[in-house]
Amino acid sequence: MRLTKDRLRHSIGVARMMQSIVQKVPHHFQCSPEESFYLGLLHDTAYEFVEDVTTHEHVGGELLHNLGYKYWREVFYHGDPDADYNSNELWLLNYADMVVGPHGESMTITERVNDIMRRYGNDSIQYSKACRLAQMIEEKFALFTDEK
Repeated sequence: MRLTKDRLRHSIGVARMMQSIVQKVPHHFQCSPEESFYLGLLHDTAYEFVEDVTTHEHVGGELLHNLGYKYWREVFYHGDPDADYNSNELWLLNYADMVVGPHGESMTITERVNDIMRRYGNDSIQYSKACRLAQMIEEKFALFTDEK
């Protein structure tokens, strides 16, 4: 698999979404708006190196860990509803990943889950994880977005 133009558009969209949220409610996050932008930009870079797309999170996290990247765990665990790791930055990444479509466009979480089902199939691991993660994100992320 390779990083495609669409995957890069998605990553830039995720990066901009994360940066915007951190700028609005910075007290919820340890990362700066700039750090959140880079986290979003880097979250899917392992697509360049994997054949099995279901491993991109772990491969990307391990590569970034080996490079000494501060937020490697967020990359490693993104998209995993059963992750043993938890941080506000991980929730932010998961949220942004679920509201930015495959071409970088904004969409609702429901639209994103439906898009994942269309692309990977309703019996795929990607769809199963997306469904479970969507419910968790909607519950958790309301804490960040309901503030005035």
